[in-house]
Amino acid sequence: MSFARAADGARIRFETVGAGPPLVLLAGQANSARWWDPICVDFAAGHRTVAIDTLGTGGSDAPPGAEYSTRRFAGDVVAVLDELGIESAHVYGTSMGGKVAQRLAVDHPDRVGAVVLGCTTAGGVHGMVADPAVLRPLAGPAPAADAALAALMFSREWRRDHPGPYAVLGDPAMTSQARRGHRRASAAHDAWDVVPGVRAPTLVVHGSADEFCPPANAGLLAGRIPGSELLVLDGARHAYFEEFRAVASPAVIAFLDRHPLPAEP
Repeated sequence: MSFARAADGARIRFETVGAGPPLVLLAGQANSARWWDPICVDFAAGHRTVAIDTLGTGGSDAPPGAEYSTRRFAGDVVAVLDELGIESAHVYGTSMGGKVAQRLAVDHPDRVGAVVLGCTTAGGVHGMVADPAVLRPLAGPAPAADAALAALMFSREWRRDHPGPYAVLGDPAMTSQARRGHRRASAAHDAWDVVPGVRAPTLVVHGSADEFCPPANAGLLAGRIPGSELLVLDGARHAYFEEFRAVASPAVIAFLDRHPLPAEP
């Protein structure tokens, strides 16, 4: 295992695979780097991928009283880059990971090459939230809640042909305190006023059938970031990157390839 030290001393676990320009992969709320397992190979074929266990997940620490916020998580990414000796990297964040990527691009612009923001929102009063009826089943008993979450992630047809287990249903080893911290961090994210300052080339990707993070968020977010590109995948749900992998991964790779990182000194 490889670890970096966050500003508060917490250990942040990460793993690297592949070679080429560095690419940081940031997972959704309450998920470890396992979120990327089904598709990491797509990016590792041409990039040095760095998948991070967000604080409280996987092998990263979950210290009592730790700060949980997207800004803090962005600082943890910088700690990982420092540990690896990487000056700047491309960043691909999905769901809450996309919120962390926004903060990273705003707070640490010199560490970011191109940014891909998937199935995410700028948050705040302008963010479009899921219908409460959609979220209500997620608070029920584990088997039913997992089934409801899987239905938000993937289409019925995909679930029929791919019965799981699924990598995107949360880290079962998280403490309740860490899980609450992730919920607070994601809910409190509000980058609406600052994302117009993002100068990194940005691609916003979303599924048209995403009920978990309504697709209107994609247009709102792309409209706030100067020069950003928008890709909406017809019929895709929240885990578009897995079910629509054959379209999404090549599109992301092509975007990153159009925006090469500066040569390392």
